[in-house]
Amino acid sequence: MAEVVVPWSPRLQAYNPSEDAQRPLRRGLAWDLLVHSGMLDRPEIITVDPPSATAAQLERVHAGAYIKAVQRYSADPQRSMEWEAGQWGFVPGMDTVARLGMHEAASDVCGAAITGARAVWHGPGRAFCPAPAGLHHAMANRASGFCIYNDCAVAVRELLDLGARRVAYIDIDAHHGDGVQWIFYSDPRVLTISVHEFAYGFFPGTGGIEETGSGEGEGASLNVPLPPFAGDIPYLAAFERVIVPAVTAFHPDVLVVHLGADVHHADPLAHLQVTIPALEEIYTGLVDLAERTSDGRLLAIAGGGYNPMTLGSLWALQLGALSGNPAPGALPDHWRSAARTALGAEPPLDLREETSISADPERRVVADQEGLERVADAAARIRR
Repeated sequence: MAEVVVPWSPRLQAYNPSEDAQRPLRRGLAWDLLVHSGMLDRPEIITVDPPSATAAQLERVHAGAYIKAVQRYSADPQRSMEWEAGQWGFVPGMDTVARLGMHEAASDVCGAAITGARAVWHGPGRAFCPAPAGLHHAMANRASGFCIYNDCAVAVRELLDLGARRVAYIDIDAHHGDGVQWIFYSDPRVLTISVHEFAYGFFPGTGGIEETGSGEGEGASLNVPLPPFAGDIPYLAAFERVIVPAVTAFHPDVLVVHLGADVHHADPLAHLQVTIPALEEIYTGLVDLAERTSDGRLLAIAGGGYNPMTLGSLWALQLGALSGNPAPGALPDHWRSAARTALGAEPPLDLREETSISADPERRVVADQEGLERVADAAARIRR
């Protein structure tokens, strides 16, 4: 078993830069599952209260003018109705809206990521940041995709400042890790790999195979754009044929991984149709990869996930893989009762219990083939 630092505070629940009223409920149920399953009571799990990120720490990734704009709209969201706010990504009715206290809430999330990065670098070597985390869409000077500040990029920058010569960032969320990619697009010290759904109209619309970095960073960005309904076969192939050889060739000092739960087949906002057994294989594979390439140093950021019935189960599997002490199978009765009351549906008995896959067999065969072709194209672009 390995010690894992878990930066967490109830104040992190304040982060909600959208009109999604269910977001705190999803996160609350997921955290409660970790609590009532007893995983947080294990001796190898170290829960710490993280400090908020400072303006100086945020400015290592984000433009100072952008941070000041966020602070203005955070203090007075009505000012986001001004034309200028749209230049910073705050457009009424779109995905990311200005909300009271959003600067403080986003700074708290980034503070948790910094705490995790320091725990990884100084010891014990592994950390797990549950949601709200994985704000990978935020740009250096613009909010995007429910993301105000980019905690993933802030964590990577912290590791570089602490002395890491190379950092590998692996994003297996259903959506392209665009913010992190663009922030480090010309930095040869940071390898960014994103495996994501890629189809017309699917957010954010970037992450094609041709996006490989620029200048000195040419070749240090890799994308595996999978078709909708790709399922387990291409998803696992992307790990084995792209992520593993690319990270091995890069020789990173530390791995930062974004473990978006929205790739699961029951997620309502994405269509990759990946199953729990495949995800558990990926989670343990990432830990093994860190052991082989970066002396075990691994920062895991939980990322997205929009099904309140499955999010906590996937968090438990992620934390179990990191610690080397697998999550218990049975879902706690207390948690099942709370979920039943909150969601009006019957929860499964076991956190590894699957529901039926929605894609029809013929569609899956087509998606498998197209997905494997895209994996092969991405693998051909690995910088040796």
